[in-house]
Amino acid sequence: MIRIPELDPALFRLGSFEVRWYGFMYAAGFLCAWLLGRFRARQSWRGWTPVQMDDILSWLIVGLLLGARIGYVVFYDPMHFLAHPADIPAVWKGGMSFHGGAIGVFLAAWLFAKKTGKTLLDVGDFIVPLAPPGLFFGRLGNFINSELVGRPSSLPWAVLYPGPDGDVPRHPSQLYEAGLEGLLLFALLWFYSRKPRPRGAVSGAFLLLYGCFRFLAEFFREPDAQLGFVAFNWMSMGQALCLPMVAAGAWLLLRKPRQG
Repeated sequence: MIRIPELDPALFRLGSFEVRWYGFMYAAGFLCAWLLGRFRARQSWRGWTPVQMDDILSWLIVGLLLGARIGYVVFYDPMHFLAHPADIPAVWKGGMSFHGGAIGVFLAAWLFAKKTGKTLLDVGDFIVPLAPPGLFFGRLGNFINSELVGRPSSLPWAVLYPGPDGDVPRHPSQLYEAGLEGLLLFALLWFYSRKPRPRGAVSGAFLLLYGCFRFLAEFFREPDAQLGFVAFNWMSMGQALCLPMVAAGAWLLLRKPRQG
């Protein structure tokens, strides 16, 4: 078993100013997205410019942060936030939903497409390969903060998290997700999108693969205490939210693209 030390949630402090691990991980994810997007925008066949990449990144940051927080409030703990609305903006206490963030990114991409005359699928195909590094860093932040912990395990690599149940060995499920949703998903999408694909195919691959990887990883992650299992006595909220993603991804990959 591996005991995880209790780490300061702040990476460093300068007087009253502090940078938290989770905020640093978000910044690292956005930086990777910008660098990778700039690289992709230099490939003329994609129909993007570096200036457009800079423009859409600002839209995506706003959509992601707002969507991730609102998604957590709505999907995971609505009763608490109805009773304590002042806690809604308190993101430093934790609580960001990938599925909510995905909806926020979708809306930002749709607005950007309307503004620039691109199609939503063209925007999606360009940006989805930029997302997995952010997912990787986000899961590392979860692990450092000892949040979204895994289910009890007797495997040799099980970890002991700091906290009141620190004597219960658990799966390091955040690292499983970092590997699946971050590293593996990035490698597959980057390889798949290295040459022109039918419109919507790269977006579909992202939705399908992420949904499958997250659905699998949720079997090793402790369900949210306020929700438990939401169906069949084994399905978590995260798994339930993955089902429409998998269906949409499969449809985008299998459909016959329209000409022109």
